[in-house]
Amino acid sequence: MADLDPGLAALRDASAGGVPMIDLTPAEARERIVTGNRLCSAGPDVVIRDVEPGEDGAPVALRLYGPPTDITLVYAHGGGWVTGGLDYADEFCRFLAAECGVQVVSIDYRLAPEHRFPAPLDDLAAAWDWTAERYPGVLALGGDSAGGNLAAALALRLRGTTREPAFQLLLYPVLGAPGVTESYTSRADAFPIGATDMHWFFDHYVDRDARDTAGPDLLPLSAGDLSGLPVTHVVAAGHDPLRDEAIDYAARLKDAGVAVTVQEHPELCHGFLRFTGASAAARAARAGVLDAVRQLAQGLVNHAP
Repeated sequence: MADLDPGLAALRDASAGGVPMIDLTPAEARERIVTGNRLCSAGPDVVIRDVEPGEDGAPVALRLYGPPTDITLVYAHGGGWVTGGLDYADEFCRFLAAECGVQVVSIDYRLAPEHRFPAPLDDLAAAWDWTAERYPGVLALGGDSAGGNLAAALALRLRGTTREPAFQLLLYPVLGAPGVTESYTSRADAFPIGATDMHWFFDHYVDRDARDTAGPDLLPLSAGDLSGLPVTHVVAAGHDPLRDEAIDYAARLKDAGVAVTVQEHPELCHGFLRFTGASAAARAARAGVLDAVRQLAQGLVNHAP
């Protein structure tokens, strides 16, 4: 395994000795995540409109980036289903709108444990329907970490419908059960999220005895058939217990005949888009993700009837 990027290693070392995530309450974990917003570099200025729940029929709070364009990307932030909000992925959404020619609709879905599975996924589905009713162009779907889980699960729900996404963007997504893949062992103590942290998130999101019957709505890797899914771009980090499931999902998509591209960053950690202010390598990886999305978006526009 490649060494962790020096900028990220410095953050890891500076945080050593702190209270582990698993010893925090959900409220305390949310506060910690908010303080981490400062580690993102400033995103570009774009037109932003916040929509409150109920406003114009919005099912949850939304944040719209950029003016309407031919392509709208519905985006779900990360945070382990327990933490995060509209500010969590604000920087990245700004870059998407400014550099990729898409309008972004960011979703402030309900959080666990107050709202357990499948409430966050149902919120994303409702926000997807809201977006589809208002923006008649091409729709795409994306998310990072737990948000990538929600995006992948919703893409499976929408498969074969008139509202299925044109492409999906999955950034170091949660796709399988915790502790199953080899990377959960080899990256068990990874920074900033390790194996015990992922078990903590899952335990807050869904009861253990309900996981076996939850199906692809919880674990997209459990889907028996991945054919017919949209063009997919997967991003994986080397220092991440979720690394193997991202790579495995991409391989299964390819075997099912789905057009899929993969960017793997061996020197980066889970959630590296949250650390662009501290890591030049994270900023370079972000540029690579944006380039991939730009190519997907341009391809859709160029092939539009």
